[in-house]
Amino acid sequence: MRPDRIVLGECRGEEAMDMLQAMNTGHDGSLTTVHANTPRDALARMETMCMMGDIRLPEKAIRLQIASAIHLIVQAARMSDGTRRITHISELTGAYSDVISMQDIFVFEKEGVSDTGKVKGRFRSTGIVPKFTERLKAAGIPIPAGLVDHSMEV
Repeated sequence: MRPDRIVLGECRGEEAMDMLQAMNTGHDGSLTTVHANTPRDALARMETMCMMGDIRLPEKAIRLQIASAIHLIVQAARMSDGTRRITHISELTGAYSDVISMQDIFVFEKEGVSDTGKVKGRFRSTGIVPKFTERLKAAGIPIPAGLVDHSMEV
């Protein structure tokens, strides 16, 4: 069996290492969910979950696996009005020394609450052009002009 994609509904324990290993064997476009407070916390949770298993690897090796396997983190959070919003789209850009490097591409900025109690805010670009843009273009996926220069009210 040679799947094109690997999708794991939720990583909660030692299966995180299996997921990372599968993602690092050419299965481009894999997906899983992890419960964490921020994109950076998601990386720490992945590392911790990998350490829960029987495989004993140095922390640096686990971080390199994570940095190699994961390209994007899409963070969702529950707002004060009970709705869920995407709050961050962050890109992993590599591992340097013992630190995984990442950058926010889009962030949600809460601007207040409407008269009806609904959270108001803006999803804005940080102005950083993602490093994976060239891969998308090579795959024939068009990138809208000005995508990283605009913000959207929600």
